[in-house]
Amino acid sequence: MTASSERPLKVLIAADTYPPDVNGASVFCFRLARALHARGHEVHVMAARNDAGPDTVQVNEEATIHRLQSVKAPTHEYYRLVFPWHARKSIGALLDEIQPDVVHVQCHYMIGEAAINEAEKRRIRTISTNHFMPENLEPFLPFPQWFRDIVSKNSWRDMGRLMRRTAAVTTPTGLAARTMSEHAGLDHVLPISNGIDSAAYERAPGETVERPGHPVVLFVGRLAVEKNVDVLIRAIGLMDPQLDVHLEVVGDGEQRGPLRALVEELGLGERVHFLGHVSDTDLHTAYLRADVFCQPGTAELQSLVSLEAMSASKPVVLADALALPHLVTDGDNGYLFAPGDPQDLAGKLTAVLTACEEERARMGRASHDRAVKHSQDKTIDLFERLYRGATPEEVRALL
Repeated sequence: MTASSERPLKVLIAADTYPPDVNGASVFCFRLARALHARGHEVHVMAARNDAGPDTVQVNEEATIHRLQSVKAPTHEYYRLVFPWHARKSIGALLDEIQPDVVHVQCHYMIGEAAINEAEKRRIRTISTNHFMPENLEPFLPFPQWFRDIVSKNSWRDMGRLMRRTAAVTTPTGLAARTMSEHAGLDHVLPISNGIDSAAYERAPGETVERPGHPVVLFVGRLAVEKNVDVLIRAIGLMDPQLDVHLEVVGDGEQRGPLRALVEELGLGERVHFLGHVSDTDLHTAYLRADVFCQPGTAELQSLVSLEAMSASKPVVLADALALPHLVTDGDNGYLFAPGDPQDLAGKLTAVLTACEEERARMGRASHDRAVKHSQDKTIDLFERLYRGATPEEVRALL
């Protein structure tokens, strides 16, 4: 990345989730902050504190992190809530203190809503990005489905009410933008990819990776209900035992117990490996070691982990749901499977793993060619233009 030749900006990223939280929105915010810092901008992040205590400030390499006092969400393993009145007070004081050129909001909940309202009062330019789908929230609402549907409808309505007041609204894909138009009434959403640094997942010159003596299917992500990892585990159990296919699961989450129990129930203890959270180095190796990557989730607005696997030149088998179909064409760089159907998934994984080595390599190259189109540099270029005052129409012309 290169520093901009224009005046450096002071950017405040307002997010409900940020590392050490592990989810797509958190990863995007961290990478955005790191890339902006690398270009010479002054970056501040406002996010919920990860533990009990008063507001804190921590200076990280990528940004100054302002943590707000929070309480644990009763139905989620790590998500924390900031009371609206506290968010308004703290964000208002921070805006007065640092006087940012732009506020980039990553949500429409407590912190996002307060950031939009307080920035509007001070006439600070605000950009909003949506990472939300109702399926992300529903597993943590211990209510009947009819009540969840009401919550979902109100959340979409609130998103539209708040985000249409910002200078531009973005989301990672065109399909996600159409979904926001349908449910939130936001008709001019810019589809700006989350971006990926493909080089971080490619095999380095001279790099060797020890391969196991069996085929490996890889999943990376939160062990959450909407990720449907149980469907993937059942698919492994349906595949021909002679193939000796192993599944490596990178990540952790509230479904770890039920998933481990399912593995034992199906007698797959020797072929399904839960690796938990791993370092960036080990994740890089996991992608290169795998023969095929699978994302069975049905609530993906883009799927950064799928792009990472594609950057590592791996065939992918993805659920035919929401934004995932834009990453794969059947027979080109992998396959789509019917969401929730382990038999169909088993068949598609088998098709990849029984293809000749040359065909799998061709699929991998096709994946890589698609991934590099989601350049992080282009993503940051587009956000910089929005930060500096470009209209959504001007940016749309560059997509």
